[in-house]
Amino acid sequence: MATPVRASIMITCLADMFFPEVGVAMVSVLRRLGVAVDFPLGQTCCGMPLYNSGYHAQATRVAARTVEVFERAEHVVVPSGSCAWMVRAEYPGLLAGDPALARKAAALAERTWELSQFITRVLGVSAVPSDFRGKVAYHDSCHLLRGLGESRAPRQLLGAVPGVDLVELPGAEECCGFGGSFSVRLPEVSAAILDKKLDNAERTGADCLVACDGGCLMQMGGGLSRRGSPVRALHLAQVLAGEGA
Repeated sequence: MATPVRASIMITCLADMFFPEVGVAMVSVLRRLGVAVDFPLGQTCCGMPLYNSGYHAQATRVAARTVEVFERAEHVVVPSGSCAWMVRAEYPGLLAGDPALARKAAALAERTWELSQFITRVLGVSAVPSDFRGKVAYHDSCHLLRGLGESRAPRQLLGAVPGVDLVELPGAEECCGFGGSFSVRLPEVSAAILDKKLDNAERTGADCLVACDGGCLMQMGGGLSRRGSPVRALHLAQVLAGEGA
């Protein structure tokens, strides 16, 4: 019997505190695909809010801790393009001053994947069985698209679900206006960007607006709720797990 692929979940702050259902869906999907899933205890924020706010020394301490927590992971799977990008793109540089930690950070970066990339690139799976039904529009989160260069994998997985009618979202590659602390510091600008995104989503006639990042889901889901819109904001993992089928 072949040894199963092992994946350690990096749950992220937003999934942990606001979207636990996304974590449950992700584990369900991975287990269905034969992955042995574990959850390293002691994990915290990846440090991106500190890093983006200019607190690089504090972000470095968070990165050093995270590298140690996930040191034994075969693969690290993240339900967020932004947090996966932080580990892959910024950890090696943050920890460059400590050669031992820098090597560990570089190794962790090579083993860290956003969920859709892990499914398609590591597992080699192009279709995940799901009972989900509905018309779906996909939003490209900024860090997944621009940081990790990924737009194909989520669309491939969504398009392969038999009950999904995938429609193209006008301006899919444009920011939703969240941007972490940006939405707090410049709320009027953030709201204007969001309104354009939600107008486009509603015009598609989609039942669901799907993303691969908790920040985007919080921003768009909150906006849809305030509008009283029938459109739901869902994570890719929830669609693949068959939620709302």
